[in-house]
Amino acid sequence: MLKDQAIDYVYREYRRDPLSEEELREVFAALGCSPADLLRRRDKAFRELGLSGDEPDDELLKHMAEHPTLLQRPIGVFEGRAVVGRPVERLLELF
Repeated sequence: MLKDQAIDYVYREYRRDPLSEEELREVFAALGCSPADLLRRRDKAFRELGLSGDEPDDELLKHMAEHPTLLQRPIGVFEGRAVVGRPVERLLELF
Protein backbone atom coordinates (compact mmCIF):
# COMPACT_ATOMS: atom_id res chain seq x y z
CA MET A 1 0.00 0.00 0.00
CA LEU A 2 2.78 2.48 0.83
CA LYS A 3 4.51 1.57 -2.41
CA ASP A 4 1.29 2.31 -4.28
CA GLN A 5 1.37 5.81 -2.75
CA ALA A 6 5.07 6.21 -3.71
CA ILE A 7 6.03 6.49 -0.03
CA ASP A 8 9.53 5.34 0.83
CA TYR A 9 9.70 3.20 3.94
CA VAL A 10 11.90 0.69 5.70
CA TYR A 11 10.32 -2.57 6.80
CA ARG A 12 11.84 -4.06 9.92
CA GLU A 13 11.46 -7.81 10.28
CA TYR A 14 10.36 -7.92 13.91
CA ARG A 15 11.34 -11.56 14.46
CA ARG A 16 14.87 -11.24 13.06
CA ASP A 17 15.47 -7.73 14.38
CA PRO A 18 13.17 -7.20 17.38
CA LEU A 19 12.79 -3.82 19.03
CA SER A 20 14.86 -3.30 22.16
CA GLU A 21 13.22 -2.28 25.43
CA GLU A 22 14.38 1.31 24.83
CA GLU A 23 12.96 1.33 21.29
CA LEU A 24 9.69 -0.06 22.62
CA ARG A 25 9.55 2.74 25.21
CA GLU A 26 9.98 5.30 22.43
CA VAL A 27 7.27 3.68 20.31
CA PHE A 28 4.80 3.59 23.20
CA ALA A 29 5.56 7.22 24.03
CA ALA A 30 4.89 8.17 20.40
CA LEU A 31 1.68 6.12 20.38
CA GLY A 32 0.53 7.56 23.68
CA CYS A 33 -0.48 4.20 25.09
CA SER A 34 0.81 1.53 27.44
CA PRO A 35 2.32 -1.86 26.60
CA ALA A 36 -0.81 -3.57 27.95
CA ASP A 37 -2.85 -1.73 25.29
CA LEU A 38 -0.98 -3.48 22.46
CA LEU A 39 -0.35 -6.83 24.11
CA ARG A 40 -1.42 -9.76 21.96
CA ARG A 41 -3.31 -11.79 24.53
CA ARG A 42 -3.94 -14.71 22.16
CA ASP A 43 -0.23 -15.10 21.40
CA LYS A 44 1.42 -18.38 22.35
CA ALA A 45 4.07 -16.55 24.40
CA PHE A 46 1.35 -14.80 26.40
CA ARG A 47 0.07 -18.17 27.59
CA GLU A 48 3.49 -19.74 28.03
CA LEU A 49 4.73 -16.83 30.16
CA GLY A 50 1.57 -16.93 32.25
CA LEU A 51 0.84 -13.26 31.59
CA SER A 52 -2.38 -11.58 32.62
CA GLY A 53 -1.88 -8.17 31.00
CA ASP A 54 -1.87 -6.53 34.42
CA GLU A 55 1.92 -6.70 34.81
CA PRO A 56 3.89 -3.47 35.26
CA ASP A 57 4.97 -1.73 32.03
CA ASP A 58 8.65 -2.55 32.61
CA GLU A 59 7.88 -6.26 32.84
CA LEU A 60 5.71 -6.22 29.72
CA LEU A 61 8.39 -4.29 27.80
CA LYS A 62 10.99 -6.87 28.80
CA HIS A 63 8.75 -9.69 27.57
CA MET A 64 7.91 -7.86 24.33
CA ALA A 65 11.62 -7.34 23.62
CA GLU A 66 12.29 -11.04 24.23
CA HIS A 67 9.11 -12.27 22.51
CA PRO A 68 8.28 -9.78 19.72
CA THR A 69 5.13 -11.66 18.71
CA LEU A 70 3.51 -10.29 21.88
CA LEU A 71 3.30 -6.84 20.26
CA GLN A 72 0.41 -5.96 17.97
CA ARG A 73 1.55 -4.86 14.55
CA PRO A 74 2.15 -3.32 12.15
CA ILE A 75 3.30 -0.13 13.78
CA GLY A 76 4.44 2.75 11.64
CA VAL A 77 6.88 5.31 13.01
CA PHE A 78 7.79 8.56 11.31
CA GLU A 79 9.41 11.70 12.68
CA GLY A 80 8.55 10.99 16.31
CA ARG A 81 4.96 9.97 15.60
CA ALA A 82 3.54 6.47 15.48
CA VAL A 83 0.32 4.66 14.60
CA VAL A 84 -0.85 1.09 14.79
CA GLY A 85 -1.65 -0.01 11.24
CA ARG A 86 -5.01 -1.64 11.94
CA PRO A 87 -6.44 -1.22 9.47
CA VAL A 88 -3.28 -0.87 7.43
CA GLU A 89 -4.55 2.36 5.85
CA ARG A 90 -3.91 4.08 9.18
CA LEU A 91 -0.21 4.08 8.27
CA LEU A 92 -0.97 6.83 5.76
CA GLU A 93 -1.77 9.15 8.69
CA LEU A 94 1.96 9.48 9.26
CA PHE A 95 2.62 11.11 5.86
